[in-house]
Order: sequence, then structure tokens, then C-alpha cells
Amino acid sequence: MAFKKDDIIIIEPREIFVGNKDATVTLMEFGEYESEECAKVNEIVKQLLEEFDGKIRFQFRHFPLTLIHQRSLKASESAVAAAQEGKFWEMHNVLFQNRRNLGTTSLKLHSKEAGVKNKKFLDDLVNGVYGWQVQDDLKEGINRGVKELPTFFINDQLVAGKPTYANLAAAINEALKKSKPKAKAPAKKAAPRQKQRA
Repeated sequence: MAFKKDDIIIIEPREIFVGNKDATVTLMEFGEYESEECAKVNEIVKQLLEEFDGKIRFQFRHFPLTLIHQRSLKASESAVAAAQEGKFWEMHNVLFQNRRNLGTTSLKLHSKEAGVKNKKFLDDLVNGVYGWQVQDDLKEGINRGVKELPTFFINDQLVAGKPTYANLAAAINEALKKSKPKAKAPAKKAAPRQKQRA
């Protein structure tokens, strides 16, 4: 069955998580791939995911600072493109490792390293197929008051201070305490039903 182009459903960054998808604590970062600070904090996030394994989930949202980093926009689009094949996190890490080499042709090579198979990957990048998803992230970041990168939120609350391991871990612990489910009262047993005679 053939699909019209309009019927293609794009997996958006707001739908992509790593960690426990049912976790009560969500760590969200607004960042971009050319930023040295974002690259450093990516290593901190990996440690946090290990430390709080099963207790948190992490989401990366795109906030390319194109006035400073001209290649950050296409790098973000390439991560969204990789997400369509379930390779977002692989591409995310490859982009940070190669943050000084993010030209469009290089992005195609990085996508192969991340395991992306899409033959139209380069065409999609050139044509800006995933540009809207990156713009949506950018708008959301602006609406949330993001001014510098990286900026973190935990359960939609802005994390104040420098995004160090200690600061983020403390904020996560605080959020975990708040999100602990209250102990439930034991459920009452229903009285057994009596069979009605016909």
C-alpha cells in the first residue's frame, strides 16, 4: 500500500527518551552539538543515567545557537533524522564526539557511524525535512526562558546554578523524594457474591 508524503509521521524530539520510560523524574536538557559546554555536560548526563539507573529518564531538546555555531542547526536536524530509525542516541553521542566537524557531508559519514541506513539522509538534510522539529524545540526553549546552554529542567522545573554533576544529582534526588508514591491503604476485599437461583 502506497502512502502519500503527507502521511509520514515524524518522531519528534519531545517523544524521545533514554532511561526508564515510566520514570517519575524527567531530566531535560536544551543544548546543541557545537557547544563545548554541552559536550562536557553530555558526559555528566551519562554518569547520571548510570547513577540513577531505572529512576530517571532523559530527554535532549535542540537549541542551536546559529549566530555563533552555523553548523549546529543541520547537526540537530541530523539527530532528528537518525531518530526516525531509532538511532537518536547513537547519533547524539557521535555528534558530540565530532563537534568540530559538522559540515553536511561529515554528517552523512557520522550517520553511518551511528548505524543510520537511510539512503536519502543527505537529501533530507539538504532539503530541511526535519527543520520544523528543531524549530519547535527552539520555540519551546525560548518560551521556557532558555538563554544560555546547556539549560536543564527536572520535571519541568528550571535547574538553577551550573550544571555540574553535584548540582544535577542533588536536584534529581530532591525530585525523587517529591515523586515517591504515597503508601496506599490496603484495598478492602469485596464480599463474595451469592449466586442467584434461576
